[in-house]
Amino acid sequence: MNTEQKQEASRVALAGALAMAVAMGIGRFAFTPLLPMMLHDGVIDLTAGGWLATANYLGYFIGALLCMALRGSATGFIKIGLASTVLLTLGMGIFQSPVVWLALRTLAGIASACTFVFASGWCLQRLTQLHAPALGGIIYCGPGFGIMLTGLATSAMVAHGWTASYGWLTYALLALILTALAWRTFSGSSAALPPPAPASHTLPPAQIARQARGLTIAYALAGFGYIITATFLPVIARQALPGSSWPDLFWPLFGICVAVGAWLATKLPAHWDNRLLLSACYLLQAGGVLISVASPSVAGFALGSILLGMPFTAITLFAMRDARRLHGDHARSLMGLLTATYGIGQIIGPPLTTRLVHGSGNFTSSLCVAACALLAGAVLLGVMFRQDRQQRA
Repeated sequence: MNTEQKQEASRVALAGALAMAVAMGIGRFAFTPLLPMMLHDGVIDLTAGGWLATANYLGYFIGALLCMALRGSATGFIKIGLASTVLLTLGMGIFQSPVVWLALRTLAGIASACTFVFASGWCLQRLTQLHAPALGGIIYCGPGFGIMLTGLATSAMVAHGWTASYGWLTYALLALILTALAWRTFSGSSAALPPPAPASHTLPPAQIARQARGLTIAYALAGFGYIITATFLPVIARQALPGSSWPDLFWPLFGICVAVGAWLATKLPAHWDNRLLLSACYLLQAGGVLISVASPSVAGFALGSILLGMPFTAITLFAMRDARRLHGDHARSLMGLLTATYGIGQIIGPPLTTRLVHGSGNFTSSLCVAACALLAGAVLLGVMFRQDRQQRA
């Protein structure tokens, strides 16, 4: 790889990270640190907050389905998704109607999914063509970077007595700046690219379909397993540590660990099996969820945030990489399906949580259910790997 290719690969990886920071870190997860502010402002209650989260995850599901059907320029769809995220985030600060918020959060979910799927596919393909596939992990540092920025900024807003509406307006401006930095990289026509690469195996079609189904189910379990903590972490921490300033810092800690985990994933040997890596990540996240239940303290929440955050987008990287293993450059439909089923898991999480909280008065039961889902996903992936090895022997 010559110097020009190295520079181009770095630009692609950075643009992918910025796109993910906008679509995921802001378009999806800025709601998490702002939820306690919205509750404090009295503009919504916990049940309404759960439905706003669900609306976003429903939109994410719809967007993932659209990605399976849409045809056209990937870079064009990425730009539309980024611009939409800026405008929809702005709308959350301008309008003060819960009904409008439901619509905005649903549309933001659609934009997030489209940006995620098309940016993942285009950037991973482009990096492979530039002989720099290892840089793919940098792309998935983006959500952590966005989460960290919004988390730290929200903590400062709380300290200065800001309302949530000003928070949304601030994040719209941040999304605009990050979008502007990435905009020029997402250009060019797919016709200028080399022919699509084949899958990196010679598996029979029936085996490919079976492995794709198993990966899809396991990825859906990951979507459900993490989403309860990822939606309600600041609320859970505030409930367990009343009057403490620490709860505002667990979410940015989670974001930092998301970015670090994605970067560390790039250092792992490329020949390691993605299913084993995914299984290990699920076990780490399950441990993070259970620690916050067993030890609802500053140390417990901090360790839980680390264990939940480190594998967060590494899971996405390994799953998308396995989709490319199965389908090569034609993996976008499978990526869309994975994202859609992940979205189903996310849709179920918030309303189930609010229902269980109303029944028990705390988040313990919902967190235990989430941990069980992650453990089930880890077992499934391990079984898939073992069966594949037996068939190859």
